Amino acid sequence: MAKPKLKPRLSVRSERWPIAGSFAISRGAKTEAAVVVAEIAEGKLVGRGECVPYARYRETVRGVMASIAAFTPRIAEGLTREDLQKALPAGAARNALDCAMWDLEAKRAGRRVWELADLPAPEPVTTAYTISLGTPEAMAAAARKATFPLLKLKLGAPGDPERVRAVRAARPDATLIADANEGWNAENLAENIAACAQAKVELIEQPLPADADDALASIERSALICADESLHTRADLAKLEGKYDAVNIKLDKAGGLTEALALADEAARMGFDIMIGSMVGTSLGVAPALLLAHRARYVDLDGPLLLARDRDEGLHYDGAALHPPSPLLWG
Repeated sequence: MAKPKLKPRLSVRSERWPIAGSFAISRGAKTEAAVVVAEIAEGKLVGRGECVPYARYRETVRGVMASIAAFTPRIAEGLTREDLQKALPAGAARNALDCAMWDLEAKRAGRRVWELADLPAPEPVTTAYTISLGTPEAMAAAARKATFPLLKLKLGAPGDPERVRAVRAARPDATLIADANEGWNAENLAENIAACAQAKVELIEQPLPADADDALASIERSALICADESLHTRADLAKLEGKYDAVNIKLDKAGGLTEALALADEAARMGFDIMIGSMVGTSLGVAPALLLAHRARYVDLDGPLLLARDRDEGLHYDGAALHPPSPLLWG
């Protein structure tokens, strides 16, 4: 007699991971990363996915957990990733479920996720390292301490020109990118961009609020202007043309690896440069994004390095070189 087919079982939990020191951007600072983990078990096989609920997008840990838990019966009935894209909007909850489904599919097949997705095997890549928003002196000191060749400066507060100049003086050898997290405005935009140009900053991420970024269409620029908060899915790309040169793809915004892969294809077809980023979380949340790194001009996947500790079998960082995940972690 054939064994009865096992039904997948969904579970969800929240976790808190302390940050080494604090992580500060224009919207505030935090000392821990709150993540949500979805697990889909099928016999002895378990697929996992991690997401980071983000208040900027009106997400909470409790709300994301409820959205995931609501899919318990549909997962048991055999919900597919394709069905999931239609059943749940883009965001953190769909990301955790989508990545858990990819992980389970790989374990069922005894293959790696990139093989299932017909992607090249990931190789070590150079990731940026984030310098949190602080005083010019504090950011310069952090930049001197960091040995990474690519530094990402969190900006978006009064005094940004001084911050940029201080970091450049501290690290004349480094490639610099800047992230204002929507913290600039029409009054200080030109001054801040000029300071970045003088410091040879290569890319400026989301200088203006997402609902006030039309001014970017008419500015002179010496650096790439990259959309972050203005970009979630493929549906956003058309409105970015003429304003942005690059896009930052994050799985928590796109709603998982499935949409992120399609988004990267469409963004490249439209002529955008690509950055691959993530929220501050553990290696479980960052690992799926590595499958997009071969498409990216800039990789910003240092989230686990900002934590006081990471998961067992976490991603291996050799200085700035980020290595592919072990199957014990994901995929």
